Amino acid sequence: MNFHRHLIFLAVLFFSLPAAFCGSVANSKHNLSASGPGTIIATSETQICIFCHTPHNSSTQAPLWNRYDSGATYTLYTSSTTKSTTIVQPTGASKLCLSCHDGTVALGMVRSRAANIAMRNGVTTLPGTSASNLGTDLSDDHPVSFTYDTTLVSANGQLNSPPTTGRVHVDSTGSMQCTSCHEPHDPQYGSFLAMDNTASAICITCHNKTYWNQSSHKTSSKVWNGIAPNPWPHTKFNTVAANACENCHDPHGAGGKSRLMNYAAEEQNCYSCHNGNLVSPATKNIQADFSKASVHPVTLTTGIHDPTEAVLVSASTAHHVECVDCHNPHAAYPAAGVLPGGLTGVRGIDITGGDLSTISHEYELCFRCHADTAKGPARVTRQTPNLNTRQEFQNINGVNSYHPVISVGRNADVPSLKSPWTIASLIGCTDCHNSDSSPAAGGFGANGPHGSAYVPILERAMNLTDTQSTTATAALCFKCHNFNWSNGSDPFGGSGDSMHQKHVISSDVRASCTACHDPHGSPQPHLINFDTTVVRPVNGVGPSYTSTGSRHGTCTLLCHGENHNPRSY
Repeated sequence: MNFHRHLIFLAVLFFSLPAAFCGSVANSKHNLSASGPGTIIATSETQICIFCHTPHNSSTQAPLWNRYDSGATYTLYTSSTTKSTTIVQPTGASKLCLSCHDGTVALGMVRSRAANIAMRNGVTTLPGTSASNLGTDLSDDHPVSFTYDTTLVSANGQLNSPPTTGRVHVDSTGSMQCTSCHEPHDPQYGSFLAMDNTASAICITCHNKTYWNQSSHKTSSKVWNGIAPNPWPHTKFNTVAANACENCHDPHGAGGKSRLMNYAAEEQNCYSCHNGNLVSPATKNIQADFSKASVHPVTLTTGIHDPTEAVLVSASTAHHVECVDCHNPHAAYPAAGVLPGGLTGVRGIDITGGDLSTISHEYELCFRCHADTAKGPARVTRQTPNLNTRQEFQNINGVNSYHPVISVGRNADVPSLKSPWTIASLIGCTDCHNSDSSPAAGGFGANGPHGSAYVPILERAMNLTDTQSTTATAALCFKCHNFNWSNGSDPFGGSGDSMHQKHVISSDVRASCTACHDPHGSPQPHLINFDTTVVRPVNGVGPSYTSTGSRHGTCTLLCHGENHNPRSY
């Protein structure tokens, strides 16, 4: 008898203690009593723990549980990349949490009272405007109530072993629950987190993304310069490294539901930092490049890209491009080997047309869209059209010519090349396709084919219009080929009988370089592949070009009213 009296006394004392004696819960928003520090509190109820617990007539769902379940059916998280087959309607602790946090059950509706506990200002359930009200649509929240075991770890490939102990842990059934990340009785870390989440410590307890430890998204100390918009609106952290996963992801209320991205529009997740508003040192303004005349059109589509899509972009569907088609945001960003910085850990197509899970060369990434499934129209109407750059850049039986992207060029006599280029050099796609404000172009912007003032995303001007060429409008070609090289057979304006000077520079012609040359590759020597809007047949023959030796050839064609029938040089 005395035992029971003591038990009752302790229970009454526990549920009636003043706030100052109830530990950290008393000073948290989970104190819904009249003494609570939040804006959602009772009108007069003094007991703190009663909103969740009771010593008598409690539910068996949890120790001394005093609340009624929500009767809601929830919309669950889903994505094409999840490996779990056990995401189900909330169970265990998650179901208990949702008895308040789905906004359907009155906060004061408890088992130990015949009537609901009255709340101030007419509040009954969590207001819909509250970030704590998750609603019944959980598709924009981190999944809960799924089995986190070694089978899932093996299937996913980028998870740590199930955390069974410690501040972050699965429940006794091996399930991930709300209480895996949140400790409802301890608000010391904010949002009732189970531990300090600086540098996403909670996230990396479970997630072990390949390349993450070398990624600048993990290591960068850059801060926001205060110019709107705020890159980190839902966190308390002020550096890239401290925000870590939350630079891009939001575990509750994500704008992009699949994979819990901050924003539904894929590029906005990148723009929030890559808009020039991060400093120490300053971040390049890549967003600005996407407003230029020629761009990779990342803003045209939303929700089409999927990480599980084929490596080779399908010709049967609308082409699309998003930042993550070219960049792996979890990967390391310093340049690695022959790859430009930022292309670590991305997929591509090799020179045979085969899939690559990780590229080794820049062109393998470009081949995803600009090779076997490339779409027109072409910028120049060619005599022998080919949009497949994978084929254009290859040495096919020694009968074609190409810029040396995959392998060194076939021409052993190219005296116009500027240093450091030689006939043994290889070039990358971004040596030509790059931002016009990039350091490579003499500017202060970002490198990469995000956007340019010159079509098609060219680092410098390359005029495609006949009769309008100058050294300035052909600047891209003269980046590597020396206009001032002087020799009796000078291809670009030196002494002697120069065909290039006559056709490209002389005021009576000023033909575009592209009138004769196809810069990717051609089935003819010396990149000859005529623009048929400029170069036409003569008397029903041609147009044709025949190489007759080093720096010599014969043309049969009609161009600018001049018959070459044939004409040799």
